[in-house]
Amino acid sequence: MDKSQEKEATGWTFLTNHAHVLILLAQNPERVLREVATAVGITERAVQRIVSELEHEGYIQRSKEGRKNNYTLNLKRPFRHPIESHVSIGELVRLVQRPAAGVGATTQDVRPQGGASDVSEMPAQ
Repeated sequence: MDKSQEKEATGWTFLTNHAHVLILLAQNPERVLREVATAVGITERAVQRIVSELEHEGYIQRSKEGRKNNYTLNLKRPFRHPIESHVSIGELVRLVQRPAAGVGATTQDVRPQGGASDVSEMPAQ
């Protein structure tokens, strides 16, 4: 049973759609939102709303490169809920990374605007 069949069979997952969108953008920062919507199993409009919320809260930064968007994740940002606020987004991304997928791609780790300009890179495998 693949992931989509499992989700349909059970009706719920441990991670939210917001987490799924973050994970997919970490794997490929240039991914088209239509592809994200298909992978998550929600509408493209829902993905656009999630991306806007994540951007507004400083979890991602969106930059335009020609006709494409490129997404940079702030991997140092903590989870929002007090129960898991000791965990960073980067830890989630590392936890669910697939080995050897997207070899050579990187996700830059930057602080939100107004913060320090410390930039490091993390493989987006």
